Order: sequence, then C-alpha cells, then structure tokens
Amino acid sequence: MNVVAPGIFGSVAVAAVVALGLAAMLAVAWRRRRAQAAARPGSAPPDADIDAVTGLLSRQRFELVLQERLLLAEKQGADSCVLHVGLDNFRLMLDDAGAAFGDQVLRAVASRLRALAGSTTPLARSAGDEFVLCLNASREAGEKLALRITQALAEPLSVEGRALEPGASVGLAIAPEHGSSPRLIAKAAAATRAVQRSGGGAHAVFDPRIEAEHNDELSVARELQTAVAKGQLELFFQPKIDARKLEVAAVEALLRWRHPTMGLVSPARFIPIAERQGLIEPLGQWVLDSALKQAATWSAAGLPLPVAVNIAGAQFRRDDFAAKLERSLKAHKLAPGALTCEIAEVVALEDTEATRAAFAKLQRLGVRIAVGDFAGHPAGLAALGTLPAQEVKLGRALVAGLSNDGDARRAVEQVVAAAHARGLRVVAEGVENETQRDQVVRFGCDELQGYLFAKPMSARAVALWAIDANRNLAQTFRPSMFKDTQPYEAPTAPQAFAPTRISLRR
Repeated sequence: MNVVAPGIFGSVAVAAVVALGLAAMLAVAWRRRRAQAAARPGSAPPDADIDAVTGLLSRQRFELVLQERLLLAEKQGADSCVLHVGLDNFRLMLDDAGAAFGDQVLRAVASRLRALAGSTTPLARSAGDEFVLCLNASREAGEKLALRITQALAEPLSVEGRALEPGASVGLAIAPEHGSSPRLIAKAAAATRAVQRSGGGAHAVFDPRIEAEHNDELSVARELQTAVAKGQLELFFQPKIDARKLEVAAVEALLRWRHPTMGLVSPARFIPIAERQGLIEPLGQWVLDSALKQAATWSAAGLPLPVAVNIAGAQFRRDDFAAKLERSLKAHKLAPGALTCEIAEVVALEDTEATRAAFAKLQRLGVRIAVGDFAGHPAGLAALGTLPAQEVKLGRALVAGLSNDGDARRAVEQVVAAAHARGLRVVAEGVENETQRDQVVRFGCDELQGYLFAKPMSARAVALWAIDANRNLAQTFRPSMFKDTQPYEAPTAPQAFAPTRISLRR
C-alpha cells in the first residue's frame, strides 16, 4: 500500500499540472484572439465575445468556455451535455416579416432559453436561428432540459403584438461519451438536423449513425450540385386522364436523377436533401425551364399538352419567381395556360405575407394553380374559397385508403363537393387499381392519374403513348365498368362505347 500511494498522488499532481497548463494555453489563445480582433479596422473588441443580435455569447467565446467546462468536468469525473437548439419555423417568419422582425424573434427566443437554462449556464447563438448551451450534468438532466425547451418554444411567443410559435428541435451530445472537445457542438447539431428531418418539435441524443447519415447527405448534395452540368437530370412525364371525356388532359413533369453508380434515383431520395442543403431553388428552376421547353416542342409537333410542375415552397416564395416564370414562358412562346404550378397544401396554407404575395403574382400572370397533396382536413377545406386555385389534387394517402377506409371515402366526398362548389377541378393521384378508379369516378373526380393508366415515362414515350391512347385507355375503362361508376350519362352498350374518340385534348 505504501508503494502504491505515492504513485497515485504523483498521478494527481501530474494531472493538475496538465490541467493548469491547458488552462494557461487557452487563456493565451483567447488573449491573442482578442488582440487580433482589436487590430482589425472597425472592430469592437469589447463586443467580440457577445452576439450583437441576442446579447448571448458568441460562437467563438462559447467554444472556449465549453473547453474550460469540459476540462473541469473531466477532472471531476463528471458528465457534461451540449444542447443544440434549432428553430423549426423561423424561415417562414423571416419570409413573412423580414430580417428586422426576425431579429426580434431571435431576441425573444434567447430570453426564453435563458429563463429555462438559468443565469449561470453558458448559452450562445451559434448561427442564424440556432443556439447552443453547455450543462454540467448527466444525460438524464440534459434530456429533461431539452424536453422543457421543445415544450416552451411550442408555446406562443409574443413579438410586436403577434403570437408566434417558433417551434424547436434539440440535439444533445454527451461528454465524455461522445468526446470531450468543441466537436461536440457539431455532433449535437447533427442530432438536431435528424430531429428536423423527422418533423421537428422533439429532441434526440447523438448517435454515430446520425453522423454517418449526415456525411452521406453532404456527399449526395455535392454530387447533386454538379448533376445539371453533367447532364444527369432527366424529366419523366405522367399523363393525367379526363374522367369524362377519356382524353389525355395534361402531363405532370417528374424529376429523375440518372446517377452513374446509383442508377435512376427517385426524387423521394434526393429532393428532401436538396431542400435541406439549399439546392431546391436552382433545381426547381431547371425543372421548370426543361418542362416548358418540352411542352413547346410537343406543341410545335402538333401535340399541345399542358404540363404540371411541382413548385417547392422556397422557390414559390421567392420575390422573383413569377418574373422568372414569365420570362421562361415568353422564351418558349407558350401561353400561361399551358402550365399548372402545383403547390403543396402545407405551403399553400401558410398564412404569411410572402405566400399571399406569391399567389397574387401567379394569379396576375395567368398560369393555372393546383393545390397538391390535399388531405381534406377542415383547415384546407375552409381555405379553398380563398386560394386562387383552379385545381385540387387529392393526396395519395386518401386515394390509397378508399378501398378499406371509411374516413378516406368521406374525406374524398367532402373535398370533391367543396371543390366543385367553388368551380375547382379535382384530380385523383395514385390510382393503382380498378377499385380506386371506380371510387374516385363515382365521387366525381375530374381527372385521374396513376399506374393503372400509365407510369411516368420519357418525353418520347409520351408522344408514342398518346398516339395509341385509344387502345391504352380502353383497357382501363372497359364499357361495363365505366358505365357503372360514372355519375353522369354514359353509353349503354359496348357497340356505342367503342367508337368514342380517346385522344389528346385539343
């Protein structure tokens, strides 16, 4: 025992010397950084460690404080938690009211976070609408605080007399489990992004798989940035069928990525990544220009097919979106009615100034507007009378549920009735079997789209398919079935039905 004791005390002494040395090095580094900041023209050294908008610590100052806290916790054998807070709805608020109002929102959020974390907890604005704090406590205590933060920021926040719900997602990284350096901030941020990808409004603890997924996403985003220049993007088109006239009423343009190693990549894989990585606007513009170019090519060949294009929320809300669209229509010599801009219901129902202004511009331009992925909720039904739309597109989930879900059938019936009362056409998307077809036609849907009629195909295949549309559609609308499911007059015999022209709408 007498032999071991000096070794223990010696180890403690060495650890103490190392800790003091590291602390001294950090102090020197911080003084050097402040001196460099003071030397820059126009700098304000006293404020270098304070965020100018919120009054919280700056990211740089927080990293130094975090390192000191981690060293202390390691010396004491205790755990520490880094919490990264990302606001879920801040971008919409910014689009609606501008940067000055956004700063006020950030200050209000900072005040609420400070009240939750306490006055002694290091708290910083790390970037944009993101905050970070360090808690010298166990993982359990960190998760409890994360839960309180998500609940508190889901409650209305009063800014300039307006009640706002910023919403928040929180990621946690634990020391020493996930490391013991400022790198913990990046790991907590990766957990936040994982929560936001799942819908937001919750918290998650960092997991190595999250980092792997994030790195994979960044890799996909980098390749997607060059996909246009390399000619890897391609448009497919899916016909939309007029249920009354049995004509090809239009086509919907659908983006595909022909990757050199992954093959044909579904948009479900890369569109969410493009949205999160800020690539959706240039990607959306390429889709729009390419779809209009193809529509012009068809028209010149005697095939005047209107084309529908999905417009992302970020693209739709841009101030110059309508102006760019107008220039593109003129460049391809197309009338505005040749294009349908499909806006997802979740975007269309955003009660923001940016959304209202975007709708007004499209309305003045004269393009058709469709509300896509419509779920039939009361808020959506109530808004149909105020949106400048000409078309409502039933969500795939509703159509899929028609076979065995009474709620889905009631919802479709309500949507069709509400839309027709306001003079809107209703499109049923994702019709994959005869039962679904019979149901949507019985309820009065005006247009049908889905694998039962045609899969998405190349532009050349569309032209060939349209030439043979008579036979193609006759196979899916056999006279006996079509007569039984129509809510209007239909031919009474196969002989009367057979000569019916199934063609392109002229």
